[in-house]
Amino acid sequence: MTGLILWLLFGAIVGWLAGLIMKDSRGIIGNIIVGILGSALGGWLSTVTMGTNFKDFSIEGIAFAVVGAMILLFLKKLLVGKAG
Repeated sequence: MTGLILWLLFGAIVGWLAGLIMKDSRGIIGNIIVGILGSALGGWLSTVTMGTNFKDFSIEGIAFAVVGAMILLFLKKLLVGKAG
């Protein structure tokens, strides 16, 4: 149960940070979804580009998670447009 709560909290923070950077506002549920999916994308990108696998909490892991979430928000803007 603690792991789930930490994932939700981490997702909310990552999604919120990505939204601030990309100027894309969502509610808490949207932040959690974008943050968790962005974390997965960022983790995959870190493995493909650098051969790293973040299993422990680190600044680099957070950075890749935020970048992954920013990529998702960018793709959303491309597909849906600024009105969506």
